[in-house]
Amino acid sequence: MRFSFIKILFNCFLVDDRNKNITKDSLTGDFKQEKTMKVEILDLTKKNLKDVPEWKTYPFSCKYCLYWELPREYEVSKTKIKEDLLREKLRWIENTRKNFGNCGKLLYLNGIAVGYAQYAPPDFFPRLSDYRSDAVLISCLFIPYRDLRGVGLGTQLLHSIIEDLRKRGIKAVETYARKGNSENPSGPVEFYLKNGFRIHREDPEFPLMRLDL
Repeated sequence: MRFSFIKILFNCFLVDDRNKNITKDSLTGDFKQEKTMKVEILDLTKKNLKDVPEWKTYPFSCKYCLYWELPREYEVSKTKIKEDLLREKLRWIENTRKNFGNCGKLLYLNGIAVGYAQYAPPDFFPRLSDYRSDAVLISCLFIPYRDLRGVGLGTQLLHSIIEDLRKRGIKAVETYARKGNSENPSGPVEFYLKNGFRIHREDPEFPLMRLDL
């Protein structure tokens, strides 16, 4: 399988931490001053999609990104307004929830959404039209703010997905990760290896990771 299309997407998710617009000043600075950090993980819904973190560089937020779901729309998304992209995302979520069930998670830290995850069988991602698997694919597991990485939030988000899929009788979960680089929608290879995944299909930069449930 060719991975150039994945590299294009990963390069779009280079987030400039100076562009935080989710709080007044510094999101991470505010949290570090808190004595306790309350973590809450909720299923993704039409109502809470608006809470997904935003930043000032393209694609501006996971809630506006249609890379996996609507490849044609993604190609022209730079010329479309955010409201139109959000409507397309909502349609995909509603259709996927109707035919598969819950397909995403939001992680809140002290009441503010700071992490996003999205997953579904490959058939729900037209970008993967030539990809066949018995697993559910995590297309995105992203903590936009670098200062909030490496403190266990991504692990909690991943474990929440795994627990959800196990309860639903799913046999395996897969994702494309990146070697030696955390700047991508699903996270680095090392993160998944630490959480029990194995390399299912090797690639110099973007191996396919798999965890049998």
